[in-house]
Amino acid sequence: MKCTRCREAAVIDLRRHNAAFCVPCFTRFAHTQVQRTIDDHRMFAQSDRVLVAVSGGKDSLALWAILRELGYSADGLYIGLGIGEYSDASLEFTQRFADARGWPLQVVDVPSVYNFDIPGAAVATKRAPCGACGLSKRHLFDQAATEGGYDAVATGHNLDDEAAVLLGNVLRWEIEPMSRQSPVLEAHDGFPRKVKPLVRLSERETAAYCVISGIDYLVDECPMSVGNKHIGYKEMLNTLELQSPGAKTAFLGHFYERGRAALQVPEREPRELRACATCGGPTNSEICQFCRMREKADGVTSTPLIARKSNKRRKSRRSATAAPESTGTP
Repeated sequence: MKCTRCREAAVIDLRRHNAAFCVPCFTRFAHTQVQRTIDDHRMFAQSDRVLVAVSGGKDSLALWAILRELGYSADGLYIGLGIGEYSDASLEFTQRFADARGWPLQVVDVPSVYNFDIPGAAVATKRAPCGACGLSKRHLFDQAATEGGYDAVATGHNLDDEAAVLLGNVLRWEIEPMSRQSPVLEAHDGFPRKVKPLVRLSERETAAYCVISGIDYLVDECPMSVGNKHIGYKEMLNTLELQSPGAKTAFLGHFYERGRAALQVPEREPRELRACATCGGPTNSEICQFCRMREKADGVTSTPLIARKSNKRRKSRRSATAAPESTGTP
């Protein structure tokens, strides 16, 4: 198999692009895809400061590395969620990555700072674990970006993630969430801009980027994601991709280009926001949702929930570049 660009020996075959690449050309391809996304959606400028939400997984570490390689001022933010050994391992991978490169990393440990963990919060508030996790991370990302004077928060959502979210909303015809799905959420009412520069790269491609760049990442899935519907949606889309390479790209890309504009969504009344009485963050009530959850979950932990282990272990990553694109994460 020859590299489509330079005719040297290829290490990865991308069926959706009808192309194969050697190591240097694949690196160039990944950088180009991210730069095009940043430019096309006007995510941020070269002079802007970007805060990258990192978890120790392939997507967030690849994103941080690529932004730095492209010359952007990008710092890392890690949120420790108190999910047992999984959180310990994710911090270890993230810290090791940052230390090896001398890049700034801010660590916020939820149990230490806020006196609760995500499993405990899910029990105390009767929320789904992923709901408690998402609420906490959004609040802490916003807070850190605002206090640190960053121009944007960048997250590692990739093509597979965004296509799965879109499929789930289409299956239920959730028009309002569909109208808000975008690679860029503009800053508003005290909330910072949020961007997703990896939406043109698949999970397999971010994993391959890590492998060829020597980035060691956490393979284990979060044990609290067991049963998450989006995992099933990804599997459905991977099956479709196997039969029709490029289906995920077309599904998401055409939605961005034409689908969102065609949605008829009644304009909502502007929300009157105020400063949260507890944390000072923007909210439409006296106390924001995060602080309400914090009050209910104060001191609550739930060890049984975090004892469940993912079946995926820290396996060898050398097969990442050789696996079929449709298989998703290597």
